[in-house]
Amino acid sequence: MSDRIKGFTVTLERDIRDDDFQRIKEAVEMVKGVLHVEPSISTVNDHMVRTRLKHDITRNILKLIDETE
Repeated sequence: MSDRIKGFTVTLERDIRDDDFQRIKEAVEMVKGVLHVEPSISTVNDHMVRTRLKHDITRNILKLIDETE
């Protein structure tokens, strides 16, 4: 027996302006079977998470470089 899919989550490569989102929304709504498209608004928490991730990645890369010297 196969699973049934009730929806998808789409992640954009970067934050976009809400007026630019309208064209993407309209394109996705044209796909057969799409009932609703809802934007996810970027918040200050998103920015903090990205900043921490960049810091952690940079720290780990520098640590790796330091270990190889």
